[in-house]
Amino acid sequence: MEHLLVELNDLPDEILLMILKKLNNISLLYSLIGVNKRLDTIVRDPIFTRHLKLMRHFSNDSIEPLSDAILSRLCSKILLEIRNQVQWLDLEASSIERILLATNYPNLYGLDQSSLIHINKNQISSLIIDITKKENQRSMKYTKTFVFTQIFIQYPNLQYLNFCPSPSLYVHLSFANSSSIFVSSNLLELHICLANFTDCLYILDGHFNQLRTFYDNKQLSKY
Repeated sequence: MEHLLVELNDLPDEILLMILKKLNNISLLYSLIGVNKRLDTIVRDPIFTRHLKLMRHFSNDSIEPLSDAILSRLCSKILLEIRNQVQWLDLEASSIERILLATNYPNLYGLDQSSLIHINKNQISSLIIDITKKENQRSMKYTKTFVFTQIFIQYPNLQYLNFCPSPSLYVHLSFANSSSIFVSSNLLELHICLANFTDCLYILDGHFNQLRTFYDNKQLSKY
């Protein structure tokens, strides 16, 4: 292993990157982080850290967790050091909780769908939801209103919600013709973009009896 590291260290950055891109990024992080300053810098590149597949995937489509040795080092050291670069995680069911609790991931915006199935929805207290696919404005308005009303059914212990914060894609929610019933006795802070002041009054009329902070992103104002 030491001889191999010496040979890698002798290669120009461009050649080294070409080789490393063909290898498994989890193996690279496990083997090369902390070896020396140059290799450490290279394997921390977003190419290797933004999307992590923290599982073993076999040719017959079966999935198994990473070995305990790799998982332990990832959770105790590596993930803590690269957490700001992680944007997407593919996780295996038995190791989801261990990985998600290892550190905070401030720039994480995605989990593979199989991971979401195994997350205890009652444990989710903060949620940012952004719908980035551009659709017809009319259909998008109804889609977003429906999604918004379903959130409080799916995540009953939610305390913080920022719904569709991307300014370029604001679609103002309106509840004028909505028959949906939604309430939450746990929500403390809400960020949302509403069509008009009537919708604001509707939101505040007994739907969230513990709400302390309310932002209308359309007006960029705080009520």
